[in-house]
Amino acid sequence: MINLKVGGVPEHFNYPWYITLKNKEYSKYNINLRWQDYPGGTGQMCKALRDGTVDIAIVLTEGILKDIGAGNPSKIAQTFVKSPLIWGIHVGAQSPFKKIEDLEHATIAISRFGSGSHLMAIVNAHNQGWDISKLKFKVVGNLQGGIDALTTGDADYFMWEHFTTKPLVDDGTFRRIDDCPTPWPCFVIAVRNEVIENNFNEVKKVLDIINKETKSFKKIKTIDKILAKRYGQQLEDIQQWLKITEWNDGKPMSKNLVTRIQNKMVTFNVIEEKKNSAMFIKNMYI
Repeated sequence: MINLKVGGVPEHFNYPWYITLKNKEYSKYNINLRWQDYPGGTGQMCKALRDGTVDIAIVLTEGILKDIGAGNPSKIAQTFVKSPLIWGIHVGAQSPFKKIEDLEHATIAISRFGSGSHLMAIVNAHNQGWDISKLKFKVVGNLQGGIDALTTGDADYFMWEHFTTKPLVDDGTFRRIDDCPTPWPCFVIAVRNEVIENNFNEVKKVLDIINKETKSFKKIKTIDKILAKRYGQQLEDIQQWLKITEWNDGKPMSKNLVTRIQNKMVTFNVIEEKKNSAMFIKNMYI
């Protein structure tokens, strides 16, 4: 048995992984794949890839591109979810802030620097025409940290995936002021270079299995009800999420796409300079 560790956020995007693991799809090919939840998101997973505590990670595109550019010894094997991620911009229920313009000088809760909640706050600020150099951040670790910071007033607003945080809007913990979609495909599958070199065929098989699952995922009978129950969501919210979410069908990420995303990230001041797009990706289907 080859041991591999895969990680991702404990959210509905990753339910296809749960299905394949539950059905022991990987062990049929002598692969002992173990899942690890990373509630801290992409920043936490980038650190895990760097220190070798995870082998494969389902991470936000912008976060892993920035971290590979900064020396993370990993490659993007493919896009996982090719549709944009819808980031909700949330304030506490009792917050005096009512509209997006009110947040220009407010303190932003982020899970950690380099995370999606950090980078998308910069994208949002750029969209609003704010001075990015004057943004104020408060590191809170994860979604629960964001809840705590907005409730106590340690931070003023917090950006997290729209549908994951919808129950918190429904129960009055958060108030959503606006949404900010990513201007690129949202999730990719990143693999440590060492794992690609030593276990290329096993990684390729893992990708084959998960791609087959995501291809038919929306056709699973009552999948909307299953997801609503598992993730504490309203059925109509899950149905809307399923409607707008598209998984990748296994095509590798192209250098052209990486270049286009880098161009936008430079424009948004998320990264300082563009690098050779070939350094970020590994085509597993050569």
